[in-house]
Amino acid sequence: MVVRILLLGSGAREHAILTALLAENAGHEVTVAPGNAGIADDAETIALDPENPGLVADFAADNGIELVIIGPEAPLVAGVADAVRARRIPVFGPGRAAAQLESSKAFAKRVMDAAGVPTGRAVRAGTLEEVAAALDDFGAPHVVKADGLAAGKGVLVTPDRDAALGHAEHFLQLGPVLVEEFLDGQEVSLFLLADGSTVLPLSPAQDFKRVDDGDTGPNTGGMGAYSPLPWLPAGFVQEVVDTVALPVIRQLASEGTPFSGLLYCGLIVTSKGLRVIEFNARFGDPETQVVLPRLTTPLSGLLLAAATGALGGLPHPEFSDDACVTVVLASEGYPDASQTGRPITGLETAAAVPGVNVLHAATARDGDLLLATGGRVLSVVARAGDFAEARERAYRAIGAIGLEGSHYRTDIALRVAE
Repeated sequence: MVVRILLLGSGAREHAILTALLAENAGHEVTVAPGNAGIADDAETIALDPENPGLVADFAADNGIELVIIGPEAPLVAGVADAVRARRIPVFGPGRAAAQLESSKAFAKRVMDAAGVPTGRAVRAGTLEEVAAALDDFGAPHVVKADGLAAGKGVLVTPDRDAALGHAEHFLQLGPVLVEEFLDGQEVSLFLLADGSTVLPLSPAQDFKRVDDGDTGPNTGGMGAYSPLPWLPAGFVQEVVDTVALPVIRQLASEGTPFSGLLYCGLIVTSKGLRVIEFNARFGDPETQVVLPRLTTPLSGLLLAAATGALGGLPHPEFSDDACVTVVLASEGYPDASQTGRPITGLETAAAVPGVNVLHAATARDGDLLLATGGRVLSVVARAGDFAEARERAYRAIGAIGLEGSHYRTDIALRVAE
């Protein structure tokens, strides 16, 4: 079925979504707002503000759009999904109220408590004195989180009490913060499609949040990821569905804020069992870049079913057995003050590596030049029959790309490739 689609966003996540839609070879008419240089090579892009509810809804209505897909979190928080739904146009993404699962850590904790979801202890602190008391109560390592959106940089995990206080002091200027107990274990990202009452899980992935090898340095939006996770115990995904996703979806429905879209469960497997670290209300970046290339079920049908309340009765999405690895190329200075405006070279050589696809995140054209316009510039995605080969392909490709001062992690998926 051919679908007229409006995709909102401008990052590698949106480039991955677009790539999956086009791979269906169904002739979908896809418009991306605002997109980036790489996306513009593959689809029509328009200079439409994705965070303006009225403009997005008007464009969708005026252009016969049959499905709006919201990529990043900011349009969700702005209420874009609500405005589009009010025009009776299917939209993949929760309304503003349900999107508080991501935009407010305190809201998410309350919902988890009400739904009986396993998670760590947390204290919502509005003053530095309350933060200090919670830090002392939980002990080191210390975990401090901004309550609202912070582009993946609002979380600090540190053994240094003074550093934790400094992080809290900075974000207290914007509102309360959360101090949480430290949870030790392997992290897992699991995406679940939701239609307000039903969920369907996708394939798990693991991302790498710290900027430097060995999980050192400050947190970022994500420096790489891999999928599947061969070390997960049997039945893990179903356990998440039964103990986390469905209870949360049902709790939100009971509160009059049904969640329709992508429920991103940030999880950790501890010695005491599964725990939830956080929720997001949209596809994760960079995990989307390794989950969707393995998806063999048409993505458009899944998203349209979620947007129209029709997930019930659908079979679970199917995935290839391929190993998939993505490595993020970042600008000099990222995740602090990134150097932008520098030319990027070598993409043709990188894309010629077998099994490799280079997804654009922060790029723009200036004549014949391709320029970096942000912190995370490209996601180099590689597929192969095993992780050792996928890693070799990804790093061979990223090594061919030239960007002055750029950097990337060299240990993405290393543990599962050994």
